[in-house]
Amino acid sequence: MAEEERVSKRKRSLSPEQGEAKHEEKMEKGEALRSALAKLAETRAGGAYVPPARLRALMAEVARADSGSAEFQRMNWEALRKSITGLVNKVAADNIKHIAPELFAGANLIRGRGLFCRSIMHAQELSLPFTPVFAALAAIINTKLPFVGELLVTRLVMQFRRAFRRNDKTKCHATLLFLAHLTNQRVVHELLALEILVLLLEKPTDDSVELAVAFMREVGAFLTEEAPKACHSVFDRFRSVLYEGNISVRVQYMIEVLAQTRKDKFQDNPRIPEQLDLVEEEDQITHQVSLDDQLNIEEGLNIFKLDPDFEANEEKYRQIKAEILGENSDEDASEDDDDDDVDEEEEDVDEAAPQGETELEIHDRTETNLVNLRRTIYLVIMSSLDFEECVHKILKLRVPEDQEMELCNMVIECCSQERTYSKFYGHIGERLCKLHRRWSGLYEQSFRTYYDTIHRYETNRLRNIARFFGQLLATDAISWASFDAIYMNEDDTTSSSRIFVKILFQEMQSLLGIKTLTERFKEPTMQEYYQNMFPLDHPRNTRFSINFFTSIGLGVLTESMREYLQTATKAMMERREAEMARGDESDASMSDRSYSRSPRRGRSRTRSYTPSSRSPARIRVVHVVVHTRDRILGAHGAERTLAPTLEAREADRTLAPTREALEADRTLAPTLEAREADRILVPTREALEAGRILVPTREAREADRTLAPILGVREADRTLVPTLEAREADRTHAARPPPAREAEERVRARSPGRRRWDDNARAAPVSLSRAPPGPPPRRPPHLS
Repeated sequence: MAEEERVSKRKRSLSPEQGEAKHEEKMEKGEALRSALAKLAETRAGGAYVPPARLRALMAEVARADSGSAEFQRMNWEALRKSITGLVNKVAADNIKHIAPELFAGANLIRGRGLFCRSIMHAQELSLPFTPVFAALAAIINTKLPFVGELLVTRLVMQFRRAFRRNDKTKCHATLLFLAHLTNQRVVHELLALEILVLLLEKPTDDSVELAVAFMREVGAFLTEEAPKACHSVFDRFRSVLYEGNISVRVQYMIEVLAQTRKDKFQDNPRIPEQLDLVEEEDQITHQVSLDDQLNIEEGLNIFKLDPDFEANEEKYRQIKAEILGENSDEDASEDDDDDDVDEEEEDVDEAAPQGETELEIHDRTETNLVNLRRTIYLVIMSSLDFEECVHKILKLRVPEDQEMELCNMVIECCSQERTYSKFYGHIGERLCKLHRRWSGLYEQSFRTYYDTIHRYETNRLRNIARFFGQLLATDAISWASFDAIYMNEDDTTSSSRIFVKILFQEMQSLLGIKTLTERFKEPTMQEYYQNMFPLDHPRNTRFSINFFTSIGLGVLTESMREYLQTATKAMMERREAEMARGDESDASMSDRSYSRSPRRGRSRTRSYTPSSRSPARIRVVHVVVHTRDRILGAHGAERTLAPTLEAREADRTLAPTREALEADRTLAPTLEAREADRILVPTREALEAGRILVPTREAREADRTLAPILGVREADRTLVPTLEAREADRTHAARPPPAREAEERVRARSPGRRRWDDNARAAPVSLSRAPPGPPPRRPPHLS
């Protein structure tokens, strides 16, 4: 204020003559500055060299003198051109975040949009490796000033059309590379890229196919995600060009390399490099430009034109720049600080309130959000034309991580509700699993859950679910380690789970083939996950698994189990034979000890057997045979005939307890069959050799007659048959005192009637019921 007062006082103190002189001096000074600027702007290079500091000072003086003059606007234009060119040439991947704000602040991009487009196109043509960087810079400018991006795309399309007509391969290649990265940044619509590919492959030559391969290598990842069907058509055209063979071998090799790049999912040519992904998809503005459109490239924007409203336009750009860069953020920050102070005071007041007044927390237990999510997923699935569109829409839903399992379950439930299985759902699951590993883990968890609860579903839904997981397993969308949840044995499976496994394996066989399926299940590193499905722990479980897979037509998977079962059966039989051999040796030693107790008389050997020791069937048979042999030897005195002949030794060995005899000991209930077997079944020669079969009485008598010469007794056939009465008589005989038994033996040897009584008793049938008690047997007179 003091300085202004001094200036006003000085003006008042000046005389009119002095004021006119001052004005003339100012006019002369302005004229001198304008003439100096005119000399500097005579040439395109700006005339003579002027240091930057001197140039800025000169322009500041001209702006104060006359900011709307033509000379000042020209100098400002030259400064704008140099600033834009310098910043564009300086941009790189590591400093693009700083160059973009500086470009907005230091240059009027609305006035110099033509200069910007020309500068960035020229820089990109000279340095092709930096094309992604220039495309990212153009994408940033396009979000704030979309008309600048549209002008750039229009000029690039026009430049490609001119170069294509002139057969300028170098300029076509540079332009296509820039358009490809602008397409990846969504500055240009993908339809322009498809039009270019169709144009290049319509009449294939070496140069056109080479340009198409280079363009497709850069834009292929984007087209695979956004327009998969069109991308498939383009690659089909590449394949047909390759098969036609009208191009050189070098270009054919380039097509093969492109096919391999596609198979590798464009790993070496990503859609957008990570450090250049600076623009959100929602903020980007996409321009639809066609090759056949009438394009206006506005070439007049590249040259200087006098602007009558220069100062007003500069003021408008300053406001736009402040809005873009947020230069008014200081005031907003101060206002925010005030608001924060007010909020803190309110919080202090709330803390000072009584603690009894607590906020009410509301918990939604109706699962409204979950129901809405499931409804949204269902509508997305049902409204999609193909699985790629469906996956794209599902990923746009941005499902929270704690609810991603619901998305997997909804896909499976929708699949199970179909009348017949649709591969549409299998492709959805496959695409999700191959996009990210977490989806694969979620579907593996779903496989275990659905297998455990598969008995809850009806047959049609069970079939659809099994085929869904069969497709995921066949395409390696989920790991085959999930098979560890299947326990293939009689105890852990149900009819529903067996049907599920059957349909699952049949679907995998139809997709992979039996040969590939067998090779996959024989993979050594995965055997630990298959051991529950192909059990080798017990022959019973192994046999069940073999029978199951053989019944569903996959017996080739059971070869290892069959070998194990054969080996295990042989080992079990050898172990049983060893146990039986040890039992035979122990029985033989027991019988030898019992024989050695009374070596003088044969009948005394029967005293070593007690009623408790005669309980097993085999010992009863041995007891009868030994007792009968002792009676014969006692009657005829043929003790010498007990020499160990070959037949006798074989007969002794065959009296060992066989498996059938041991089992018969457990089932010797007093039934009709048991009594008849005890009465009429005698161990014949075949029975002595095999130990398994029972022969009727006639064959037994014939065998006894055959065995009589061995024992030296002719009448053994009458006494070798152990009948019920004979065993009772033996028990009675054993219970009597020794003198009475000896006397009875002498009487029996003399009496022929006793022999007839034995024959009659042997031929008498046995009834099921016990015979009524009759009169006691008569004793001989000399014993009474």
